[in-house]
Amino acid sequence: MEEYFHIIFRTCFLYVFIIIVFRLMGKREVGELSVIDLVVFVLIAEVAAFALDDYKNPLFNAILPIIILLFIQILSAFLSLKFKRIRDLVDGDPALLIKDGVILESEMRKHRYNLDDLCQQLRENGIASVTDVAFAYLEPSGNLSVYKKDEKSFVYPLIIDGDIQERHLFTMHKDVEWLMGELAKNNITDSETVFFCIWEDNKLHIQLKET
Repeated sequence: MEEYFHIIFRTCFLYVFIIIVFRLMGKREVGELSVIDLVVFVLIAEVAAFALDDYKNPLFNAILPIIILLFIQILSAFLSLKFKRIRDLVDGDPALLIKDGVILESEMRKHRYNLDDLCQQLRENGIASVTDVAFAYLEPSGNLSVYKKDEKSFVYPLIIDGDIQERHLFTMHKDVEWLMGELAKNNITDSETVFFCIWEDNKLHIQLKET
């Protein structure tokens, strides 16, 4: 009976403890988990499994690694929030897979993304033909963002947390010099002061960083 009591106690305790840990990590959808998130979650599951498998092993030996993983995840989330380059390194950048109805085969191979997956996600977006697509981006989450040719306007993120998104400028057939000229019209001389800037309805929408 003592053995069963230990198993029940450990199971209930770890259940509550891991829920608390996950809540401290923050709310994110499963499809939006980064590589670090997935690694942390898998390791926590493994640690919990070992703790339940060997009830004679001190429970603290399971709690300590989980707490360490919690701090690793919180630190990585903080660094990703503060530094976009770290965020891009961890989460990755969106990849342009379709441009003006043409599938970019080199990008497909680079991301090991096959035509069956592409066609499936186009159907899920209500797209019958690739030729109807102006742009399609493979997001870091694995979702496909699609812009149709018949849409009146597109939204291009041009600056994110002070970092100029040159790939979107390339898509617009613009360059950094043009962007800085547009910012100058709004009395902005340094892109580092911009928190978020998008091109929508043929004009810039700018939000400066908080001072």
